[in-house]
Amino acid sequence: MTMKKTLLAAGMLLAGLVPASAQDKLTLQLKWVTQAQFAGYYVAKDKGFYKEVGLDVTIKPGGPDIAPPQVIAGGGADVIVEWMPAALAAREKGVPLVNIAQPFKKSGMMLTCRRETGIKSPEDLKNRTLGVCFFGNEYPFVAWTAKLGLKTDGSAGGVKVIKQGFNVDPLLQKQADCISTMTYNEYWQVIDAGIKADDLVVFKYEDQGVSTLEDGLYTTEAKLNDPKSADALARFVKASMKGWEWARANGPAAAKVVLDNDATGAQKENHQVRMMGEINKLTDGSSGKLDPADYERTVKTLLSAGGEAPVITKAPTGAWSHKVSDAAGLK
Repeated sequence: MTMKKTLLAAGMLLAGLVPASAQDKLTLQLKWVTQAQFAGYYVAKDKGFYKEVGLDVTIKPGGPDIAPPQVIAGGGADVIVEWMPAALAAREKGVPLVNIAQPFKKSGMMLTCRRETGIKSPEDLKNRTLGVCFFGNEYPFVAWTAKLGLKTDGSAGGVKVIKQGFNVDPLLQKQADCISTMTYNEYWQVIDAGIKADDLVVFKYEDQGVSTLEDGLYTTEAKLNDPKSADALARFVKASMKGWEWARANGPAAAKVVLDNDATGAQKENHQVRMMGEINKLTDGSSGKLDPADYERTVKTLLSAGGEAPVITKAPTGAWSHKVSDAAGLK
């Protein structure tokens, strides 16, 4: 190598322009398919925010048969997006998940019912058929029905649960009186199918006293305790939150980034733009650093629910850490 090239390479390193070959590889497993729910991560990758901090990030979409806790437990990811009830349930079952950041401040889960069923309040859910999404999404529902004292085995005075296949067909086809919906996704699928908002009754879980944290970032205890891994995770979280900030300020453009990364081509632009607007409401107010009070509220909700099949049976220990978010400079 000539002296000129040597000086140029040294200058690049001093300027932080790390060659791609020197970037640390990191894999993120999403909770669901490519959509605006994960815009912050796609924006961070698309805009070069990860590259700026020396990371080569692979984003793996999720799906109905993909459980993020199982993926990371099997070594298929360094960090996952998961809802806290599912993460705590997995931890109690032996997967040492730790929350390292919490981009989502609010819950978007609802139960959406046809008004024509006569359902006006939670008390009217008795002896009804309800559609519920599983794969970890059922835990807030389990907590809520337990709080209401409703059995979920279909017995008299309780509710009959049908497994909802991540679509709104049970409500459209009147197979269920109510179905599980997210403020940013399935609810709008119902609207797009031709049912007017005035013909629906919605119960937001947060309004019903079942406030549990949703999309958080989780890693394993082993990765958190490894200095090199923890450093990479801190850089990842910092760049990811930069991505979320950009998404909040540039909603439609962020939706376009998501669409550009959707290899399936299944997502529609108008739906993703609308979803982005709703997602921004859920991330608003979060710096990315987990608020311990939000964590305690989630745990209290899950423990107080009890029920036939409790989500967790005891208060977790070591389930969250500010180690990464502090290193990332989050306030």
